[in-house]
Amino acid sequence: MTLRLKINLIVGALTVLFTLAVVALQLRSMRDSVQEEVVAANRVAAQLLNRTAWRYAAQGTPAMLAFLQGVGRVRSNDITLFDAQGQELYRSPPSPYKAGRDAPPWFEALIAPSPSVQSIEFPDGKLEVRSNASRAAVDAWDYLFWLVSGALLMLVVVNAAVFWLVGRTVRPFGQIVGALNELQAGRFDAALPPLPGREAGAIGAAFNRMVGELRGHIETERRAARAEAQLHDSRELTRWIDQHVEQERRMIARELHDELGQSVTAMRSMALSIAQRAARDPAVEQAARVIAEESSRLYDAMHGIIPRLTPLVLDNFGLAEALDELVERTRRSQPGVTIETRLVLPETPLPPEVALTLYRAVQEGITNALRHGQARRLQLELHVGPGDVRLELRDDGSGLPAEGWQRPGHYGLRWLAERVETLHGELRIEPAAPRGVRLGVRVPLPAAAAVESR
Repeated sequence: MTLRLKINLIVGALTVLFTLAVVALQLRSMRDSVQEEVVAANRVAAQLLNRTAWRYAAQGTPAMLAFLQGVGRVRSNDITLFDAQGQELYRSPPSPYKAGRDAPPWFEALIAPSPSVQSIEFPDGKLEVRSNASRAAVDAWDYLFWLVSGALLMLVVVNAAVFWLVGRTVRPFGQIVGALNELQAGRFDAALPPLPGREAGAIGAAFNRMVGELRGHIETERRAARAEAQLHDSRELTRWIDQHVEQERRMIARELHDELGQSVTAMRSMALSIAQRAARDPAVEQAARVIAEESSRLYDAMHGIIPRLTPLVLDNFGLAEALDELVERTRRSQPGVTIETRLVLPETPLPPEVALTLYRAVQEGITNALRHGQARRLQLELHVGPGDVRLELRDDGSGLPAEGWQRPGHYGLRWLAERVETLHGELRIEPAAPRGVRLGVRVPLPAAAAVESR
């Protein structure tokens, strides 16, 4: 049902109710008027006849009959003359007013009073005056007919006028619906012209603002989608570069361990052998021992470089062993530092990228805590849950600088943040209570790894 039809039905219903109320009031007024007129006319006629009937009755019945015939019809009354035996001698003629027409019986019964009968008795007979409201009822019926006809005409005129006016008023809403349909169809350039009327104009202006904001949001979403695609490509590129960098580091570390390490060991062995054989020549023996000592220092330095390049123990024994080896190496190099560890890892190895990222996070966190925070106590916790792995490293150092860890110079942390973001994880670096820094890493696990960790 359209709004126009609803308004028309409402106005029509209100008009009908108003008309019915007016008709009901008019019926009540007509009923009171008819009753007052008929009863009063009956009483007046009875009083007049009562005064004159005895004078003519004394002259005999023919005189009374002649008098009544001369009087004729009395308004709203039927006059009947009976003789002493009760036979009807005379009845007043019917009213010539609107002769041949009567109101419907139900209408006359509705507004007419009960018939009132006044009797005047005299020696030769009886005169009976009975009220008759038929003519008053006909007048009331005619008035009601014209009233209802006028009301129906007014109803038709009013509804036609309302229908036309509402049609003009709601015409802008059709334009609004059309614009909404265009918007639903994907035409985001839809716009409404200035619409007549305060409400329609406000709706049109709000629609145009909404479409403008919607276009802006869509453009923003498109830019965000393009940026996300570029970010995804950048992440993939970063991931690819990291993989190749790690491969190069792993290859270099293995070359250092396998080739250079063996060569340095061979040089030390040959230098010690020369020193033993050149006991008679102190200069040669001293030179050989210097070479052996330098070879030992070179070997130790090389073994210190290899874990920074790539943790070979991570590939061979897993994350737990690699972290234990990193902590133990830190303890040996920093005797005054206390490191507490709590590692909860599943039997199934973590994905290589996740394990390497966590190892690098611990490595970077320990380095920063000792180098920049002068920490003396560190706490390392690693926990694998149903859907992710969480790492936390706390220290009691001097804390974060005033400008935060993202200031220029912390390239290792920014590189770590990019690696964690590539794995769709989260890196948090914040002050720890009562002092120090808290480094937290959360990395989601693939479905298979998450199931195995339960």
